[in-house]
Amino acid sequence: MKKLALHWQILLGMVAGVLFALVLTNFSWGADFVSDWIKPFGNIFINALKLIAVPLILASLIKGISDLKDISKLSKMGTRTIATYIITTVIAVSIGLVMVNVIGPGKTISEETRSDLIASYEGDASVRISDAQKQKDAGPLQALEDLVPSNIIGAAGDNGNMLQVIFFAIFFGIGLILIPEKTAKPVKDFFDGFNEVILKMIDLIMLTAPYGVFALLAALVVESPSTDLFAALAMYAVTVLLGLALMIGVYILLVWVFTKNTPSFFINGISPAQLLAFSTSSSAATLPVTMERVEEHMGVHKEVTSFVLPIGATINMDGTSLYQAVAAIFIAQAFGMDLTLGTQLGIIATATLASIGSAAVPGAGMVMLVIVLAQAGIPEAGLALIFAVDRPLDMCRTVVNVTGDAAVSLMVAKSVDMMGPPNVKEWDDDYHPETENISETEKV
Repeated sequence: MKKLALHWQILLGMVAGVLFALVLTNFSWGADFVSDWIKPFGNIFINALKLIAVPLILASLIKGISDLKDISKLSKMGTRTIATYIITTVIAVSIGLVMVNVIGPGKTISEETRSDLIASYEGDASVRISDAQKQKDAGPLQALEDLVPSNIIGAAGDNGNMLQVIFFAIFFGIGLILIPEKTAKPVKDFFDGFNEVILKMIDLIMLTAPYGVFALLAALVVESPSTDLFAALAMYAVTVLLGLALMIGVYILLVWVFTKNTPSFFINGISPAQLLAFSTSSSAATLPVTMERVEEHMGVHKEVTSFVLPIGATINMDGTSLYQAVAAIFIAQAFGMDLTLGTQLGIIATATLASIGSAAVPGAGMVMLVIVLAQAGIPEAGLALIFAVDRPLDMCRTVVNVTGDAAVSLMVAKSVDMMGPPNVKEWDDDYHPETENISETEKV
């Protein structure tokens, strides 16, 4: 395993997890065994990644902004980052709408299948509808109000408050730029060292990645709904997957055109983060690995990765936006509704804005989908139709979210001339116990 590249190790872990679970499902005790003795290791792996998410954002973002030494550079990078994220999101939603209108997966759903699905998942759907109602009832400036934390310790104590942590880190970094350099140096040195420690922790956690994804995939297989439900929604799933694949192709093309990096360079660099995103269904949990891959394996300067990627993990949900567009039209088709062009353009706007407010955690897209459905006048109860295949599709759209973050960081880095050659660091680079007992003459 040590001789294999990390992404191959992760891929083997995923395949082994699926096969292991499929074998155990043939035994009456198999599902319980996986849930009790295998799944916890997957949860531990995800928790380890989440554990360092907030420290990583604080350390890397404060370091990245203070390294700029000029607020005008921050403004320039921020404008280009937000603009690029919005453009790619609009492209993703548009692709989703085209795919679902051409294929028409909702027209294949029979009344009997629809009734069975709604009966099976109406409880889950009502919970998501209730959560979405709370967001709709909030005032127009609620998102802006929520951006500024009243207590940074409390905000840092919950990964769901990532935008508040980012706001504090940016605010702190700007303050660090504005004070005298002599006064700022001890603080900056602390965060430089703190950031290096966190990055080394990521290296150590990734040594366990193949085993973590083994446990996650094994648990997913034994907990999946029946194959009959998957078969009924196969066309919808295929539509989403084709749209997501096309969006990844768009990223590869954009990176190729704007940075002159080959598709193989981009895919080989980001593939471990993609596979981890697939396993965890969380952009936030994958963020540490995404930052490491983009910086060390693609040559993007730390000033860019520490700014662009944390923001992307919270506001750039291209895969989620594409899925929301497909799901909304699919549900409308299933109910026999014929949406006008104006309504579908409204879906583009709503899905784009909803993706910005969508949390980088598993299943958050379902809550935001309710708002998209309400805007288009589509029955919210139709949400139950897609629960059967939401989990595997959530895994796939998270891959697109992470890929989009990486692509935008490369484009922004190129536009501000902050790209260099890859500089790969291994977990044991600075650990050489075998040299401790060697004399100075032997070392020479």
